[in-house]
Amino acid sequence: MKSKLKRCITAAAAFAALLTMGVSSAAAEGAPYESYNYDRWGDAIPSQAGYLPDCTLSGIDLGVGAFESPSDIFFDSRGLLYIADTGNDRIVVTGSGFDGAERIYDRFTMPDGSETSLKQPMGVYVSAEKGLIYIADTENSRVLVSDMDGNVQCEMTKPESEVYDQKRTFLPQRVVADKAGNVYVVLGNITTGAAMFSPDGEFMGFYGANRVAPTAKIISNYVRGLFMSDEKKANRTRTVPSGITSFDMEGDFIFTCTSSMTKSTDIVKKLNAAGNNIFADRELYFGDYKPVYDATQNKMYSPSMVDIDISEDGCINCLDFTTGRIFQYDEECNLLFITGAVAKQTGGFDHAAAVESYGDKLYVLDSSKDTITVFRETSFGSIVHKASSLYNDGYYEEALGPWQEVLKRDGNYRRAYVGVASALLRKGDYKGAMKYAKLADAGDIYNKAFEGRRREFLKENFTAIIAALVVGASALTAWGKYRKKRGAAAKAEKKEAEQL
Repeated sequence: MKSKLKRCITAAAAFAALLTMGVSSAAAEGAPYESYNYDRWGDAIPSQAGYLPDCTLSGIDLGVGAFESPSDIFFDSRGLLYIADTGNDRIVVTGSGFDGAERIYDRFTMPDGSETSLKQPMGVYVSAEKGLIYIADTENSRVLVSDMDGNVQCEMTKPESEVYDQKRTFLPQRVVADKAGNVYVVLGNITTGAAMFSPDGEFMGFYGANRVAPTAKIISNYVRGLFMSDEKKANRTRTVPSGITSFDMEGDFIFTCTSSMTKSTDIVKKLNAAGNNIFADRELYFGDYKPVYDATQNKMYSPSMVDIDISEDGCINCLDFTTGRIFQYDEECNLLFITGAVAKQTGGFDHAAAVESYGDKLYVLDSSKDTITVFRETSFGSIVHKASSLYNDGYYEEALGPWQEVLKRDGNYRRAYVGVASALLRKGDYKGAMKYAKLADAGDIYNKAFEGRRREFLKENFTAIIAALVVGASALTAWGKYRKKRGAAAKAEKKEAEQL
């Protein structure tokens, strides 16, 4: 274990040295991918790396034997990392220093005193408010709620309810709980949203179902259905929404993602207590702008978000199974960084399964390599996060300096142009705001800056404008009198000519 930590420290030092030397390409620093972002036209362009692979960790490094097809990871409020080691039927807990296992949960004590064990658990969550562990015990078809000593407080199984289709099995894959203790469960074979349970285990219905995109085909089928008999309606194929794949809690909101590669609706959602999607009315896109072409399969693959994590600073981290990349957005869904790839080397993945953040690092679980890859924030990433945090908290002017520093390091970073434009607009530098808003293709900011510049121009030149108006009005009056006088003279001359 000491040699493993030594390798991590050596790698971190090497990355820091290279960053100090000004190396901009992540590939140049040993990562199996080139860092990129998107410009205002939606084209991929080279960019500074926000994160770089630091090291990988395995069960052997923790002294608990190799992981087998792990499915989920979760950091609790104390900095302990919980790993759902699915194939080994256990939950492994380790500290942030990864100097060994703090505890292994594989057996629990039921309320009646009997003992129970896990069977291929796929999800784990720890509530800071309740001090309880929630486990999606998949092959046992249940969710276990336990205290830290392994004493089961509640067991949630298949609901006996008219709302729940009794033909469906109960296969929990992810679980979270809100501050009140309500439990939300992603079920592998359910597309009607997450199953919701009360703190005492009572089934309360489904929460946050995805929508079906109103495509031309769906609308056509709906219209035809208006004229079908009941028999034909019963036999026709129905269009169903994609199911929720994973979720994360942040304050009073639940963020969800879906791994469907054929749907473009509700890929990522932000749900309030009523289950309404805050992002519903916004035109947002998550993942790569264009589908990925696989030459070996001769297929086009769209983003497939298998997990989502909300950082302490509000950043949204989406893990794309298709490309093995982490797409990080700020709380307003502006793209910040793209990290990772499908690759064998450190920093790449065979089967990206889960993502977590803690402090200034990202952790990605690979269920095929049976490892956790640690990504460390770069100095460039630190500046971007500082600027983004100030900006999203409403400190636009304070964010100006950091945004300008970002542009010094990466002149193609579009988000920085938006930040500078907003800061200059707040300072009243409308001309400068218009310049940066144009570079960022930020129409709303440009329009506001243009209006401000117009008011400013009128104020600065008010006297001259009034004088010009007075002179213009006098000239028009004089011209009118002149024309009237000439008209009268012309009429007199004409009348005199007629008399002759």
